[in-house]
Amino acid sequence: MARTRPTPTAAVPGAGTMFALRAIGLVLLARWLFSMAQMDFIAALQGMASSPWACINLVFLFLLIVLPGAKARVERPFHPLPQWLRQALRFFGALGCLFALWSVGAFVWSAGWRKAVHAVVATNGWLVVAPALYGAVVWICRSRALWRTNIAARRFAIGRYAVSLDAATRTTIVWLESRKVGQYDARELSVRWPQDVRPVEPVQPVAAAPAAVAPPASQAGIEAGIEPSAADTAPPPAAAPAPSVAASGQTSRKGIARRWPKIELLWDSPAAAGHNRQTVFRVRLATEGDRVAARALDAALKQV
Repeated sequence: MARTRPTPTAAVPGAGTMFALRAIGLVLLARWLFSMAQMDFIAALQGMASSPWACINLVFLFLLIVLPGAKARVERPFHPLPQWLRQALRFFGALGCLFALWSVGAFVWSAGWRKAVHAVVATNGWLVVAPALYGAVVWICRSRALWRTNIAARRFAIGRYAVSLDAATRTTIVWLESRKVGQYDARELSVRWPQDVRPVEPVQPVAAAPAAVAPPASQAGIEAGIEPSAADTAPPPAAAPAPSVAASGQTSRKGIARRWPKIELLWDSPAAAGHNRQTVFRVRLATEGDRVAARALDAALKQV
């Protein structure tokens, strides 16, 4: 009888994010229990009951370890957490990072650098690791699109927005992080670019006919036996003056606008009354990946 070989299962996108958050929560909980073991347990519980910061840490650790409502799904690789949980973890993580930095800074200010270095060595670097762990939670729960740009699969990520285009049904779904903005007809959507950075299609150069070059007037006069006059031997006009400071300021502002331009996704539906030329989203192209995704989305909408 032939034996069936188990097929290796690939990790679901988003499972690594959940594992990292749970690992950070377990490290913080282990350190907290270790600190409590070094003192009286009853006194530690009484101090926790009267400390608002301890209650906030308990809620933060519970959310980090349990992750209620979190589920790794293929269609949401970068957002396995619910929106409320991600916002809560980011808020508590930022609060904990600020409190840890303030505590360490106050200790260094009062005790001095030498005692601070001894304290870091005595705590095995925990005074440095604790703010880094809180900052890691904030970075993991940062605002980002639902997926990466995949032009072949017609999935585009521009800033915090994700756009999915189905060529068979000619429908487009727009997501803001993990929240669905809406579903639209792809033929009614268009990308509006700023006038300065509008993508221009390449134009084939046209070869111009060579024009006959006339000899200068002075040369023609010499050949005819006429002496050149003062007007013919005058020097060429001076070059144009340099641009003023105001013009250079306008140029710099235009350069900034060209560096981080804003595009708009417009929905023009003749069938929906009151929705003509409605802006679905307006986003700034901060990275080169955003610019590539915007150009690809514009080309894909024009081909539908």
